[in-house]
Amino acid sequence: MKRRGWRRFRSGWLTGGLHFLILWLAIEAESAEAWPYALAAMAVVSFFAWAANYRRYRQVHDLPTSKVASAAQGYVELFGRGALIAGTPINAPLSGVPCCWYSYTVEVKSSDDKWKEEDSGESIAHFLLVDETGECVVSPDGAEIIFPQHKCWTQGSRRYTEELLLPEGHIYALGDFVTTGPADLQAGENKDVGHLLADWKQDQATLLERFDADRSGTLDLTEWERARLEARRAVRERSRGSAGEGLHLIRKPADGRVFILAGELPERIGRRFALWSWGHLIFFFAAGIISFLLFSSGSPAP
Repeated sequence: MKRRGWRRFRSGWLTGGLHFLILWLAIEAESAEAWPYALAAMAVVSFFAWAANYRRYRQVHDLPTSKVASAAQGYVELFGRGALIAGTPINAPLSGVPCCWYSYTVEVKSSDDKWKEEDSGESIAHFLLVDETGECVVSPDGAEIIFPQHKCWTQGSRRYTEELLLPEGHIYALGDFVTTGPADLQAGENKDVGHLLADWKQDQATLLERFDADRSGTLDLTEWERARLEARRAVRERSRGSAGEGLHLIRKPADGRVFILAGELPERIGRRFALWSWGHLIFFFAAGIISFLLFSSGSPAP
């Protein structure tokens, strides 16, 4: 688990927020001269949002869906169902629900009745995408997550929000597909052990209960080594049976192309990006033309 960053794709929400911010600033300025600049700024925001959405639409639309067993090495699109890796359970930290991936936010209501973020995070633990031909390990680190299951509830002065990708649910993945051969397995295993230990560290109580033999409240070198050996055993257990054919993995591309994980059908994902790109393109031209006319005429906005 790690802190959530701006890497997740938020073109609809983020650009909509920027539009409202620019609109609010123009209203607060209480000057007709601010409107041409505000409209021009909103047009620029919509242009970049159109470019981002159209790029994703083309990549989702143009790339055919591959099967795990026959996928070519490189940039591919996969579709199947989610599954947990044996020995590495993932539970949402707020609700405790077993899941393939989670993101959470905890907000607290301040004295002025505004919600302020108190804590947030998301999972980077590996899980499986399974289709009728085989299974592929998914490394969600760096992915743009769309169409997760969304839950929000309030208790007292706190508001809790969770987004989940669930086992047995739809999993769509667009990213870099690699199959590790025997020479790569050791390096991949060491990396997986490190990720698993990092996940275990997030739940210190459970970690101490499992490995703190002398109940000192901390892990000494011997106890920590036992935890490392157990993590390595768990990693090997989940990859058992795949050593001969290699281990399939989909991850974030190193060349900067988008890495998308979604809990929905490919057709709906492409349609979403197409609608957003058309909406932003129309707004770009409308706001740009009105801004140009206001600049040209020197007249205030109505």
